[in-house]
Amino acid sequence: MSFQNLFSKRATAIKSSVIREILKVTGRPEVISFAGGLPSDASFPVPQLKAAFEKVMTDAPQAALQYSTTDGYAPLREWVAAQKSVDGASITPEQVIIVSGSQQALDLIGKVFINEGDKVLVEAPTYLGALQAFDLFFPKYVSIQSDENGLDAEQLSAEQAEGAKFLYALPNFQNPTGRLMTEERRQALVNKARELNLLVIEDDPYGELWYTSAPPPSLLSRMPERVIQMGSFSKILAPGLRLGYIVAPEEIARKFEQIKQATDLHTSTITQRAVYEVVKDGFLSEHIPTIRKLYHAQAQAMLSALAEHMPAGVKWNQPAGGMFLWLELPEGMDAEDMLKKALARNIAYVPGTPFYANEPVRNTMRLAFVTVPEDKIRAGVKVLGEVFGS
Repeated sequence: MSFQNLFSKRATAIKSSVIREILKVTGRPEVISFAGGLPSDASFPVPQLKAAFEKVMTDAPQAALQYSTTDGYAPLREWVAAQKSVDGASITPEQVIIVSGSQQALDLIGKVFINEGDKVLVEAPTYLGALQAFDLFFPKYVSIQSDENGLDAEQLSAEQAEGAKFLYALPNFQNPTGRLMTEERRQALVNKARELNLLVIEDDPYGELWYTSAPPPSLLSRMPERVIQMGSFSKILAPGLRLGYIVAPEEIARKFEQIKQATDLHTSTITQRAVYEVVKDGFLSEHIPTIRKLYHAQAQAMLSALAEHMPAGVKWNQPAGGMFLWLELPEGMDAEDMLKKALARNIAYVPGTPFYANEPVRNTMRLAFVTVPEDKIRAGVKVLGEVFGS
């Protein structure tokens, strides 16, 4: 029996993630995978999280196991608001909604803003998970060009912006490219958003993962009246917690709260309380530098291996933070075709094509380095150099 005729238009349109399909292959122990987007499990603060859950279950077990408010645990919202009240911004707890990972934030954004056929502005390339979340609402994408300095707002015309529901961007160590939007580009985007009356979604899961110097001030701090910022505990604590947050103008925050109530009532009570126990006394200020050190070493290992083994004509960026870098093959080469050859030699990566909402650039790819030991980074990149040069 087939149930195809029962599926909604939304269910029929959805497709499996390209990355998830590639990861099925990488489960074999002999495969060196540069395809995953996972944080390193060496960065998870297991003792602190274990102690926090035990404390919550000792001090307030009934409250931790009970239903809670949709907007989130008040002390955690207050903590987030305080963290975001920097560089001139003044954020209140009423502007903060706790969500079940930033992927839920993307889903809520789609539910709140997108009707079928609505115009949505995105970077080219952009985060695949955002495209998957927004695709369920059948938007019309307009791609805005970016380069090594991040999204270029000067390329955004009034005609492109007309009627757009929002512009979605990742200024800090973007997934998939690892690029950092410069100070000049950030201010240009702020100026353009005000000029064109644009709402901006600032997705910032990687902002704390800088290697040697912090990024420029956030878009939220520059124009909190028209920025919705998403944040996550997945990259700075652990992704299995499924805990993130949205910071938005209060009118929009209340709409998120209403939609979230209909979606899942609220995010896990016990998880919110445990994470608050971990972060409330400044633990992150000592923990995050250890992640930065780890990821910086991994990045340097990959950059060194690329310089040694890549054939002429291959280009890549030099990420200043985050978990990814972006590689471009010579014109005329196809990263998807090359992937087949790489997989035959037990090396995996993600071709760039799925990260483009409109016209893909077929000679691009994302390389993730934070979960691969340095010796395997060197061995894997050596093989890729042989594949690309053959």
